[in-house]
Amino acid sequence: MKKVLFWILAIVITLASAYYQRKTGPTHPKEMNEKMSQQEIKFKLPRSGVSSEDCIVKIPINNSNISGEIFYKRFPSNDDFERIELSFDNSVLYGALPKQAPAGKLEYFVRLKNNQTTTNTEHVIIRFKGEVPAWALIPHIIFMFIAMLISNLAGLFVLGKDTKSLFYAKLALFLLVLGGLIFGPIVQHYAFGQAWTGVPMGWDLTDNKTLIAVIFWAIAVWANRKKPRTQYILIASIVLFLIYIIPHSLFGSELDYSTGKVVTGFISLII
Repeated sequence: MKKVLFWILAIVITLASAYYQRKTGPTHPKEMNEKMSQQEIKFKLPRSGVSSEDCIVKIPINNSNISGEIFYKRFPSNDDFERIELSFDNSVLYGALPKQAPAGKLEYFVRLKNNQTTTNTEHVIIRFKGEVPAWALIPHIIFMFIAMLISNLAGLFVLGKDTKSLFYAKLALFLLVLGGLIFGPIVQHYAFGQAWTGVPMGWDLTDNKTLIAVIFWAIAVWANRKKPRTQYILIASIVLFLIYIIPHSLFGSELDYSTGKVVTGFISLII
């Protein structure tokens, strides 16, 4: 019964932390809520796009008297904002942000207006990436998700003084290496043209989080090779949990428009 409870707790913790990470990540669509003519307009502004096509911005609206514009510029740059007139069709205002090279970013905002008022949304940053094949992306996501689940389970088994904690520690390390150090760089290569941008190559936070997690789990497994030292397993489990709830893609790859090179940058959290 106790093991069943640990599995349930591990699943709940993993799902909750994954949801939190997704919702707080800087590439998750930014939710907007604007008011015009006694009407509340709710929509989302995309903060991630693919380099093979323009990114369509859609604003559901039931009032054809409201028009809109998108103002955008390359980020980071000293460019002037360029303007795109939004089109209205079937109760939707829409416009297309021009596609950028992998790791290229745009800063943009939407202006809504009618005969009486004008309102501007806050500025958001969108980053573009290359197409990642499913054979690389799906295993990466699955292995990293299961690694988090097994890590939480190992920590709970330590607290419950269950001898299976070492087995799950080894499994967590194996999954982290497979998902983070093998499939992770493959995904990074397809998305941004660079397989590794963490230490010592750069300060990409996602890569460095993976590296730190692997190191802690390697130490935990090594420390338990001759006799039980389960406190190391608990520490590694806590470290991975803390790492996992850090928003994804902070200090991510960024295209330097002045040089045309991809560097490690920072996706601004504009809230």
